[in-house]
Amino acid sequence: MKCLILAAGYGSRLRGIAESKPLAPVGGTPLIEHAIVRAASAGATEFVVATGYQAERVEDFLAGLRERTGLKIASVRCEGWDRPNGYTVLAGAAAIEGEYLLMMTDHLFDPAIVRQLLALESRIDVALTLAVDPALEGEWLDIDDATKVAIDEDQRIVAIGKTIESYNAIDTGLFRATPALADALRADIAAGGGGSLSEGVQRLARERRARAMPIGAARWIDVDSPAMLAFAETMLAQERTATGALA
Repeated sequence: MKCLILAAGYGSRLRGIAESKPLAPVGGTPLIEHAIVRAASAGATEFVVATGYQAERVEDFLAGLRERTGLKIASVRCEGWDRPNGYTVLAGAAAIEGEYLLMMTDHLFDPAIVRQLLALESRIDVALTLAVDPALEGEWLDIDDATKVAIDEDQRIVAIGKTIESYNAIDTGLFRATPALADALRADIAAGGGGSLSEGVQRLARERRARAMPIGAARWIDVDSPAMLAFAETMLAQERTATGALA
């Protein structure tokens, strides 16, 4: 299955560490390489990376990564990269047919989560599945900045957003999506919405077409600030020591 990675944003909270967030190093390896190598190890077959801010630098790195690894990696430049991230999804999804994995460039994750997503059976009533973390507190969570998710007893998403008051899971930024996500984003924008990914998911949730997949004890982290980057370095060192996992 193809994988769309959003790598277009400015990354203001990491500007003191790296000018380009996708190229910010964790354990000596850029975030975008972590995302691609880990997803590939879990079964993703091809990659489309949606670039924007400092696109040429990111695309040059991806060309080198493609040569080093032999992986199928293409890039799509998002001209509206400074708008909400749903616009970046639309730019990247236009290059993909059928179902695809969707992930963020700045999330470090256990490949087991991707394997779980790939193992799911396609269902006509499910337009999107989001991997969610049932843990609501922990050192790896910046809860004020996290996207919260409310799910019901049928594992359907009821609500999603950074400011919702009632929630029982956290968005990990790892999705299995269908073309219906792009349709929902276009509909949201046409209706005067902001065009964020969360707004597209919320539109599908209102139609009961958005599902959650709890990840259990699997580990992940949103590397969106110096504090979270420092924790990611520690987490990666522990992982390497314990299992010799991928860099």
